[in-house]
Amino acid sequence: MQKFIFVVGGVMSGVGKGISVASIAKILQSKGFRVTAMKIDPYINVDAGTMNPTEHGEVFVTDDGDETDQDIGNYERFLGRDIYRMNYMTTGRVYQSVITRERNLEYGGKCVQVVPHIPEEIMQRIIIASEKNRAEFNIIEIGGTVGEYENIIFLETIRMLKLQRPEDVAIVLVSYLPVPSKIGEMKTKPTQHAARALNSAGLQTDFVLARAPVPLDSPRREKLSVFCGVRPEHVISAPDVDSIYEVPLNFEKEGFGNQILKYFGLKQRSKDLREWRGMVAAIKRADKPVKIGIVGKYFNTGDFVLTDSYISVIEAIKHACRVNKVKPELVWLSTKDIEEQGAAGALKGLDGVIVPQGWGKRGSEGKIAAIKYCREKRVPYFGLCYGMQMAVVEFARNVAKLKDAHSAEVNPKSPHPVIHIMPQQQEYLKKKQYGGTIRLGAWPCKLKKGTHIVKAYGGKEKISERHRHRYEFNNEYREKLEKKGLTICGTSPDGKLVEAIELADHPFFIGTQFHPEYKSRPLQPHPLFVEFVKVCARKK
Repeated sequence: MQKFIFVVGGVMSGVGKGISVASIAKILQSKGFRVTAMKIDPYINVDAGTMNPTEHGEVFVTDDGDETDQDIGNYERFLGRDIYRMNYMTTGRVYQSVITRERNLEYGGKCVQVVPHIPEEIMQRIIIASEKNRAEFNIIEIGGTVGEYENIIFLETIRMLKLQRPEDVAIVLVSYLPVPSKIGEMKTKPTQHAARALNSAGLQTDFVLARAPVPLDSPRREKLSVFCGVRPEHVISAPDVDSIYEVPLNFEKEGFGNQILKYFGLKQRSKDLREWRGMVAAIKRADKPVKIGIVGKYFNTGDFVLTDSYISVIEAIKHACRVNKVKPELVWLSTKDIEEQGAAGALKGLDGVIVPQGWGKRGSEGKIAAIKYCREKRVPYFGLCYGMQMAVVEFARNVAKLKDAHSAEVNPKSPHPVIHIMPQQQEYLKKKQYGGTIRLGAWPCKLKKGTHIVKAYGGKEKISERHRHRYEFNNEYREKLEKKGLTICGTSPDGKLVEAIELADHPFFIGTQFHPEYKSRPLQPHPLFVEFVKVCARKK
């Protein structure tokens, strides 16, 4: 059995399609079905790796090394399992595949056209992903909103698949219902227009997810039913909530899961969201705040602060806080502000500091200043990838007294490049091969006995974590920095690559070249984040 649920957006982007997909998948999983989820991005980019995080949000890396949209991370967190490369596609990836096949004469001399060959390629990828995941349900998110030119080929794919297998396809329209402050009434007209735009592509929605600041009332439900052409019970209220992990529970209150099964003529095999309900209840119970600063440069856009660039870090903190029975209070610290105002004022009063991923020169000195403050004032510090690299730079400069030490990425002329480019990456850069060439995916790591990081992992000395970087610790400085007190607490199994550092005489000062945030899940928090939050709470 293969059933396909396509989730499309209406009215505006950022309406919550990714969380809706993850929640639908979680509900069906809880009812005893094998479920997977896919994301289709309308960009010409082959993957998300070359996109600016301020514009697109976080790049999420899978175990098998694909640079994907952040929604893949949501799918992993909700389903509690790994999602792989086959579950992500972009317009660029699809066209690249079709053009390669045409060059190889795999179309047998046919005139290769946008329709039907592009939708056929998309359809084949969806079916293969379902088969390889042994999924009975595949929930597919179409990026963007209906009515956009970029979406046409994906809507055409749905039309063609529904024509071939009408009993196996359902369409969910996630659309926004605004409540203008000067009017004070929830408005359905934008969603009506979104449904009409879907109709113009030859498609009729089967369900409407009514996203709004407040729950849907009966008159609005009836109006959406009439003008969007769906049954009243297929109009699902989806109001704003404090935690995204409440969304599956809200959908269940509306009977959404059972309505989906009824639509496909199926019966639920079990019903068990008890553990999930317990997790949500624990989040709500926590009232002791822990104040954690995130030092970054990818969240300022004009007059607004966007946090999507660090979504996996944010969720990993939340997961760890739930286990430690504390409430996260996140403080966004711009590297520019730290560089202009100094670290002492910006970081005062924080229980812990995280410096997450980053690229390039901009903001590096602000991060180094923040790290110096944490080291000297014994504030719990957690450096992720670039955050580890800048911690090494700070230690080299201020403890080992290596003047002007830096990363070769930031200052290629530094007399002490304590962070340098990985040797095999040199050839890629010479050829300007940037996309998909960095060190990606899960790699094994060997931890040093007796270190804080081993304690955090519960005594495990062999781990596997995901990477996304082009630069690394320069082994020429390894002995010199170790003599000054830097502990190399994690390496590749052969000992050649430094994967983690720490300071033994500090409450918590750990930097990892890998990204532990990618593997944290609400029911299985990552041990490093759990330990970090525990120390932060103890300090408070």
